[in-house]
Amino acid sequence: MIIFWRIIPQSHCAIVERFGRPVRVAHSGLRFFIPFLDKLKNVRPMWGGDTNKDGGWYIELSEQFDNTRKRDCFTHDNVKLTVDCAYRWRITDPIKAVYEVDKLHESIREAVLGEVRAYVGQNDLNTVVATRAAMSEHVVSVVSETVRRWGVNLTGLEVQELAAEAETRNAMRQQLEASRRAEAIKLEAQGKAFAVVQEAEAAKKAAIMRAEAASEAIKLVAAGEREYLNMIGELVGGEAAAKILIAQKTLESYRQISESPSSKVFMPLSTLPSVLMSENTPAAKKETA
Repeated sequence: MIIFWRIIPQSHCAIVERFGRPVRVAHSGLRFFIPFLDKLKNVRPMWGGDTNKDGGWYIELSEQFDNTRKRDCFTHDNVKLTVDCAYRWRITDPIKAVYEVDKLHESIREAVLGEVRAYVGQNDLNTVVATRAAMSEHVVSVVSETVRRWGVNLTGLEVQELAAEAETRNAMRQQLEASRRAEAIKLEAQGKAFAVVQEAEAAKKAAIMRAEAASEAIKLVAAGEREYLNMIGELVGGEAAAKILIAQKTLESYRQISESPSSKVFMPLSTLPSVLMSENTPAAKKETA
């Protein structure tokens, strides 16, 4: 019996048919076949020049890239978007990829594009623009269930282009500028409010500190006067010391009253404390009497 062989390249395989039915998958390396009975499946008539080599006899098994081409989609709020997505995939089961679907590449592309259109149509413009990553994850998750039946694993998707019409872009730009202005005004108002609060807090703390300082000063003055009065009392007696202190306070009050250079103050001697008056003054004599 005559046996022929082939060397299949790395990351490729070939499907061996016998009497029109697939019997096995020949992977990379040196492979032997039975002539007249074994026949390699040529996938080029179905797939064109994609995912195959050597005239369509070898099927590519490594990860591949493709894109949906630019397609028009409409959002939920009826905005027209031009979408172009690139996606990555690999064949995991060559027999399913060849026999379970007629045109593999076109079928994968249409499945991806259909789910992209569905996602865009279910969301408004702002949501679609703001959730590219979420859209990619959603499309990969949904489409993977479909292409798995074809022996294909969808590994990733990136949104390469998401463009709106000129009018829509201008409206979006104006909306963005208005949003930024509003945010700037809001931040400025918050800053002013914070500054006012800080100034009020500072004024409050300053007033408290001034009051505490004044209270402490009064306490110190009172303590000093008490000590002074005790010292004088030890020298001249308690009653005389009290009169001396009253006289000092009275003189201090008179000094404050007469500080203005534009006014003159006349005060009768009767208003003076008796300790300041001479014994020969009428008021002193009257008080003595």
